[in-house]
Amino acid sequence: MTAPARDHLTTAGLISAEEPVLAHNYHPLPVVVARGEGTWVEDVEGRRYLDMLAGYSALNFGHRHPVLIEAAHRQLDRLTLTSRAFHHDRLAAFAASLAELTGLDTVLPMNTGAEAVESAVKVARKWAYDVKGVPDDRATIVVAADNFHGRTTTIVGFSTDPVARTGFGPFAPGFRVVPYNDLAALEAAVDGTTAAVLIEPIQGEAGVIIPDDGYLRGVRELTRRTGTLFVADEIQSGLGRTGRTLAVEHEGVLPDVLLLGKALGGGIVPVSAVVARREVLGVLHPGEHGSTFGGNPLAAAVGSAVVDLLATGEFQRRAAELGVVLRDGLTELVGRGVVGFRARGLWAGVDIDPALGTGREIGERLLEEGVLVKDTHGSTIRLAPPLTITADELRWALGALERVLTRAG
Repeated sequence: MTAPARDHLTTAGLISAEEPVLAHNYHPLPVVVARGEGTWVEDVEGRRYLDMLAGYSALNFGHRHPVLIEAAHRQLDRLTLTSRAFHHDRLAAFAASLAELTGLDTVLPMNTGAEAVESAVKVARKWAYDVKGVPDDRATIVVAADNFHGRTTTIVGFSTDPVARTGFGPFAPGFRVVPYNDLAALEAAVDGTTAAVLIEPIQGEAGVIIPDDGYLRGVRELTRRTGTLFVADEIQSGLGRTGRTLAVEHEGVLPDVLLLGKALGGGIVPVSAVVARREVLGVLHPGEHGSTFGGNPLAAAVGSAVVDLLATGEFQRRAAELGVVLRDGLTELVGRGVVGFRARGLWAGVDIDPALGTGREIGERLLEEGVLVKDTHGSTIRLAPPLTITADELRWALGALERVLTRAG
């Protein structure tokens, strides 16, 4: 099929052109973004929107951050891919800086978040057999209900979301699902076959669900006591989003295995990583796992620049300080169309009164106000702006939400 003619490059024309050639696995808002800079994007007809989603935290540093763009341009002029069949000159520095940033030892570079999760599943099982002494093919991994770790068949097999799961079986065995934020249920599920506990420190897709104080410390104590790996999926919550480099830092714990992605690629290239204690990733040997593009020179260059930005602490401080503005603004809306919210740093799940509309409908009305958000389940919307947002921009977005709720009421 030929590309659409130039006179059809309108919002309606481009959306229509997608219909016959794209799989319908997404239901995007009806906006066609053509340009972006900082916290703002512009559509094909020149309308501007404040991005309050930031690519599900992939754009923590905003659109086309100059430091990241410069790093990508420099590397594009030198070398983009070798595969891991050869060494290249950017990989060691990237791995060393990421290990130092996280307080762990060793890095397994991958591309997407789901790849990082799948890699962690493999590593945890191998560690269970080689180190813990679990009998072959008996290893189990405990996960939390309402989790979101990706879309591969293994991962959706331990999802409790029927939309993600239905129609894609049969699923891989070896996973036990327990309620999130329930230490007693978690302890009851861990036994001698348990390789790992895999959880999100904050559940993003579920609506930015923040566990009780002490939950993560309890997970760390339990896994240490039972000789089980603590695997923290920080693909959305990590790299500054919550006001700390990692969300687990709010409880002062360090997992055995940390999963990173999204913001690690700076909104430029897909970059993910499994970061772990040396003895955990040490169970992998040549030929047992790999990725042609994992840790490629372009990804390593951009990832190194991301780590350098975070090493200053500026973005963590911004998320913490502006998080107060976000919480204060949402608090003022409770009882005025907002029935509740959960927020940490520059990340919030906002529950809208269902009588005023679904999350999708609220997102469409905010689009008309020049604000981009994304709904999740029911009447909940998520707010996760770039960490480069200003206080004035944040208040402007909250004002738009207030206008939408007022009109809906």
